[in-house]
Amino acid sequence: MSDMPGLVLPAYFSYFWSPVKMMPTPDGGLTAWRLSIDTGGWETANDLVDEILFAVGGEISVLTADQFIQYTEHDRGRYLRGDGPVFALYETVRAIEDAADTERRRLTPQEQALVRGIRRKTFVMFEEELQRAGDPGADPTIATGPA
Repeated sequence: MSDMPGLVLPAYFSYFWSPVKMMPTPDGGLTAWRLSIDTGGWETANDLVDEILFAVGGEISVLTADQFIQYTEHDRGRYLRGDGPVFALYETVRAIEDAADTERRRLTPQEQALVRGIRRKTFVMFEEELQRAGDPGADPTIATGPA
């Protein structure tokens, strides 16, 4: 990491429409994780670090922590199916978005706030479950910062 003096970790990116996070390691380095749309968990993405850091632009962009959370939960809600409280909340978001689509309108400010809040909650819930299952890339604390 010392050869990347401007990089502040954690750092969040969109890489070809996929959420990627770079996290510090105990030895002062970094590790990268990419969202798996098959499992909702994290796959190691260290092979993408140089491409992301040195080619930001086009299909690679920097995200804030909240944008990363929203993007991750958008993808989990879109690609994953299952039972339990997290999936019920994903269904709630889908119903809100589907209603707006049917009515050919954007989400109202109240609906936007509701969706954002639900996604922050599902992010923590999903990440906590990933931690319990031993996913080394899981980190529910990302959502504990300011909205």
